[in-house]
Amino acid sequence: MPELGPHARAELDALGIAVAYREANSASDLHDESLHPRGAQPYAVARPTDRDDVVALVRWARRHQVGITARGAGTGLSGASEPAEGSLVVCFDQMDRIVEVDLANQVAVVEAGVTLAQLNEHLAPLGLHYPVAPGETSSTLGGNVNTNAGGMRAVRHGVTRHHVLALELVLADGTVVRTGAPVVKLSSGYDLTQLVIGSEGTLALVTEVTVRLTPRPEQRATVLAPFDSLDAVTGAVTRLLRAGLAPSLLEYIDALTMAVLVRETPFTLGLAPERVAATAAYLVLVLETRTAAQLEDDLAACDEILEAAGALDALVLDGRAAEDLIAGRERAFWFAKAAGANDIVDVVVPRAHVARYLEQVAGIAADHHALVTGCGHVGDGNVHLSVFCPDDAVRERLLLELYRAGIALGGAISGEHGLGRDKWAAYLELTDPALLALQRRVKAAFDPEGLLGPGLGRG
Repeated sequence: MPELGPHARAELDALGIAVAYREANSASDLHDESLHPRGAQPYAVARPTDRDDVVALVRWARRHQVGITARGAGTGLSGASEPAEGSLVVCFDQMDRIVEVDLANQVAVVEAGVTLAQLNEHLAPLGLHYPVAPGETSSTLGGNVNTNAGGMRAVRHGVTRHHVLALELVLADGTVVRTGAPVVKLSSGYDLTQLVIGSEGTLALVTEVTVRLTPRPEQRATVLAPFDSLDAVTGAVTRLLRAGLAPSLLEYIDALTMAVLVRETPFTLGLAPERVAATAAYLVLVLETRTAAQLEDDLAACDEILEAAGALDALVLDGRAAEDLIAGRERAFWFAKAAGANDIVDVVVPRAHVARYLEQVAGIAADHHALVTGCGHVGDGNVHLSVFCPDDAVRERLLLELYRAGIALGGAISGEHGLGRDKWAAYLELTDPALLALQRRVKAAFDPEGLLGPGLGRG
């Protein structure tokens, strides 16, 4: 980044936007939840309050050739919102207005800094919700768009890209464009909305998001089923989905992770010790329906399917126990971080290959004398692994093998956390050079001067 003199700072001050310079930056603005913070210092952190502020900041940055790092709530796990040295951080937490909720069309328009908790609290009295649940309700809609956030409900409700209908964007030269429309069907030109989703702030700055809403389910039940093998868990998932039950959540938790969850949360497992000892993995599923009668029928069908699939038991959890279990599962990353995990992996494979992939993971971990444990969204094949391997060189080789094994099964390096700064080198090594070249041309079309997302590898 270029050295900036007092004139550049005076220009930035003159915009009338809240700005904190290097000497006054808050530590919380300088990292996300990656396990590998880099400690870079931006030139400044700016907090726009509307789209015009964002345009003014982008034009200032372009005049002075300063890179721009977009930031929401900083809940990402791959280093995408960590600033590059000397860059301008544009933090969207002050752009938190719910612009419109269209009840007739079940659509909401929100500014990029609106959080999931804020939006769903606003929607609850209306009988609606935004169903994407990446596990951290303090995350922002803009951040969710930039990472294509997923979460535990993806098996039924999909991920961010399945619910975003339109975007307002500020391009790298300060131009404002709107993509998409508040309609389900759209076949008119290139789908730039979907192109920007998941781009981690490297193509444009998202200032407003139009999302599709769904009715809030009235009836819900959580079922916990222990199995003696992960193969049996994935077999049960296939049977459940073929039966048309459409659970909103299908998670596996390995025995070690469940033991940590029980120790660290109020959740009580409620199984006899001999049954716990026989369990290799647990299946957690949530059924949501419109009526109590339908839920009762679905639970009966679910019980039959789980028994036929070899479940050692099937517990329907009461409200508090269910809340404790789901909350504990959402905190799995924090448990791993507190235990000293050196990396978190979110490889995704076709769901029928989850057990096969985890067999390969065990072999790769043993070859590298590492401990790898975890849980994941077995309903959509997104495997979350905590890697304990303190030797950086050994861990780099181990991670590359984990990624390569997932790709070989038809999967990808990241299902929902994104590449950020953590996974970019592996992505470069394992991705078709022709595909990389095409992505670089897309980047150049949006951001020819390479100012957006400096250090994220695409520039």
